[in-house]
Amino acid sequence: MSVETQKETMEFQAEVRQLMKLMIHSLYSNKEIFLRELISNASDACDKLRFEALSNDALYDGDSDLKIRVNFDKEARTITVSDNGVGMSRDEVVDNIGTIAKSGTKQFFESLTGDQSHDLELIGQFGVGFYSCFIVADKVTLTTRRAGAPADQAVQWESDGEGSYSLTNAAKDGRGTDIVLHMREGEDEFLDAWRLRSIITRYSDHISIPIEMPSQEEGKEGEYEVINSASALWKRPKKEISEEEYKEFYKHVAHDFGEPLAWTHNQVEGTQSYTSLLYIPKTAPFDLWDRDRRHGIKLYVRRVFIMDDAEHLMPQYLRFVRGLVDSDDLPLNVSREILQQNKFIDSIRAASVKKILGLLEKMANNEPEKYAEFWKQFGQVMKEGPAEDFANRERIAKLLRFSSTYTDSEEQNVSLEDYVSRMPDGQDKIYYITADSFSAAKNSPHLEVFRKKGIEVLLLSDRVDEWLVSHLTEFDGKPLVSVAKGDLDLGKLGNDKEEKKDDKAEEDYKAFLDKLKDVLADEVSEVRSSQRLTDSPSCLVLGEQEMAMHMQQLLKQAGHDVPDSKPILEINMDHPLVKRLREETDETRFADWTRLLFEQAMLSQGGQLQDPASFVKRLNEILVEIAD
Repeated sequence: MSVETQKETMEFQAEVRQLMKLMIHSLYSNKEIFLRELISNASDACDKLRFEALSNDALYDGDSDLKIRVNFDKEARTITVSDNGVGMSRDEVVDNIGTIAKSGTKQFFESLTGDQSHDLELIGQFGVGFYSCFIVADKVTLTTRRAGAPADQAVQWESDGEGSYSLTNAAKDGRGTDIVLHMREGEDEFLDAWRLRSIITRYSDHISIPIEMPSQEEGKEGEYEVINSASALWKRPKKEISEEEYKEFYKHVAHDFGEPLAWTHNQVEGTQSYTSLLYIPKTAPFDLWDRDRRHGIKLYVRRVFIMDDAEHLMPQYLRFVRGLVDSDDLPLNVSREILQQNKFIDSIRAASVKKILGLLEKMANNEPEKYAEFWKQFGQVMKEGPAEDFANRERIAKLLRFSSTYTDSEEQNVSLEDYVSRMPDGQDKIYYITADSFSAAKNSPHLEVFRKKGIEVLLLSDRVDEWLVSHLTEFDGKPLVSVAKGDLDLGKLGNDKEEKKDDKAEEDYKAFLDKLKDVLADEVSEVRSSQRLTDSPSCLVLGEQEMAMHMQQLLKQAGHDVPDSKPILEINMDHPLVKRLREETDETRFADWTRLLFEQAMLSQGGQLQDPASFVKRLNEILVEIAD
């Protein structure tokens, strides 16, 4: 068969060059995984062909016996990995190998730290295992033919992994992909049948596609034998699956080089029959916050791969979960549109969510250190749960963890159940404060009276926290209340004498407070004496339905419209600065001191001053005056 040769040399995308250098450096101590990655990609290619053939059986071209073959040639010093899967067109080769055509590339490189073990996990999560072949090979030749394409429309890709690759028209008898690795000097250990078989058995035994190698038995030269068990691991009884097999299957299904933190394997029979194998990763993927990411739960129907990124099987707040669901009841030609309206899918999703929440509850109760490890990685995502999953809001709320004044530690290890168990008699609310940093929350003047009375307050400084408390408004029948919003009512925790004193102070100082209000008429809605403050001279209080100032500032910077509102300025009548201000007779100086009280209160809550230069000028003038 003659093919008109058309060779084209192309440069790798800059990110690809950077990635290959990184992989060779980071994976050198574990270089045998190149074979696992190539076999995993071949398995995916076979799965994709099965799916495409559901609507076009002609793609099989009379060969529906899918398989992967591994050969080696000791004299030529080559290893060849072949599959008869879906193959690739010329454009697909460029897209899949020449470039990294996916969102999250920038975040990926920004996440790299230089620590080999950490970077290794990130590389795996990025799903570019093909490049690992350059750890052991100084040249790689890939020949591929797309299923359904004529024999003379194959393409050959070749590169030494340095900076460029060539594309050449080629002929190939069957569909699929052949990858030939020309081994580097010193890599002879892989040019051995026993070594290759041991790698396949260790890393790829769970692959459901048969993996074949030439038979080693006498008289069977030229024949191939299956090396792996070639059965869907998730369909096997749990008691027959080792922990090591579960871990290796996770690496395959999640394209992760690291091990999972935990997993749950369930086989459901009855009116609905399906199997689920769901994993919680040990580390968060670099693109956890990328809404366009394309991975998650794989959907199978009767062991036939249907689609990846089945978002209908897991809610957004559990988007870190990896694994698969294999249904016996869905049609093989199921589409995303059908999934949206399918009651079976709704039932599977609900059950899968409960399994994951149950797994996390068990971990939180029995392995608190392990749960703390999970929370550090995925806590902020879990905080999206109460807003998204109303049916499981109470269960999710019990899994949440926070910092609090009980420990004053930035580590989030306080549950709402912990908080409630420590509430003194008479306390009927769960108090919290939100801020743009842990230090700002911990040192907020709004906490002063709570510290004085020994009342615990949750310290919330994650960006998602403001969203969380707007949807999680109560727990265990007790409302969540911000110490920086609305009127402060400590109920039975207060002191009758103090309350009477506050009422009297409001009456005695009414003229003074009105005078402050006149100065700040454009900035505040009210000025009143404070029950919150014991050490600071002033603080700002928002309405109960208003978002924190630092969040208002973030939204404004992002170009969002934020409703105009004026905070309330609360004054600590016992503070020396306030006492000094009450005696001030100079109107200009009185106005300057008043504005300073307002501006320092604004800054302490993460707000932004409209005129920082004037603030600095006023502050300097007062400092000079004091110094004199």
